Amino acid sequence: MSTKVLLVDDEVDYVNTLSQRLTTRGMTVETATSGKEAVEKSKDTFYDAIVLDYAMPGLDGIETLKKLKQINPDIQVIMLTGHATIDTGVQAIKEGAAELLQKPVDLPKLMEKIGEAAAKKVIFVERLNEEHIQEILMRRSW
Repeated sequence: MSTKVLLVDDEVDYVNTLSQRLTTRGMTVETATSGKEAVEKSKDTFYDAIVLDYAMPGLDGIETLKKLKQINPDIQVIMLTGHATIDTGVQAIKEGAAELLQKPVDLPKLMEKIGEAAAKKVIFVERLNEEHIQEILMRRSW
């Protein structure tokens, strides 16, 4: 089963190129060119990781991150920025980003972070399954 990733960036050429590079490395990749589109896609699909641009027009990266976390608090979001500062990093992590990487992104580093996000997703799913099993057992009085 391949890792499912949503790439979100308002720069169409960038998101398409990065998508192709991740796809050739065995990942299943969907793209969005706005925060609003990313939020809509996340309502219907659970991704192993979302790679999200920090600076976008309209719904920016931080606002998109907040909305994504409302949909699924356990979602793993890796933010990308071309203008990293300490404040940028602190704000992204404070709002729940798993990581903040500098553009242009180092592909091996990004793949490593996506792999870590996918591993965390497995842990979250296992925890939810365990909780569900416990609820069933409690209802059945076993």
